[in-house]
Amino acid sequence: MKILVINGPNMQLLGHRKAEFYGVQTLPEIETGLQATAAELGVEISFFQSNHEGGICDAIAEAMSDGTDGIIINPAAYTHTSIAIHDALEAALIPAIEVHMSNIQARDDYRKQSMTASVCIAQICGLGADVYEWALRALVRNLNRQTKTTSRKS
Repeated sequence: MKILVINGPNMQLLGHRKAEFYGVQTLPEIETGLQATAAELGVEISFFQSNHEGGICDAIAEAMSDGTDGIIINPAAYTHTSIAIHDALEAALIPAIEVHMSNIQARDDYRKQSMTASVCIAQICGLGADVYEWALRALVRNLNRQTKTTSRKS
């Protein structure tokens, strides 16, 4: 099983900005923790971060042909504005979980609306860096259920 973790704009600044919302872990530290969880779960994991909307769309499109089974995405600020990322996720037909380290429902009004959540199987927010681990575990469990259901129908 192959999982892609996508992070949007400014996520490379984790550990250096707004610790009250995002904690003190850096993105590489989060990725190292996810690699350990992926190994525990027996899945392959890869990471992509971009400050550019088109780069994120390209990564999603590439996932359609490289055997990616699931996506964890933190679109960051693009959560609230990007129809392009919404459309890329919708077209990919790859199960995705949207994550946010802060509780976007408890922040500014404009942050409460997600343009991308409707094409994801779930949204996890407000648990700091732990959202990534919970998303990985949930996504793998969901994909395993799909595989079992599909194999029973065959």
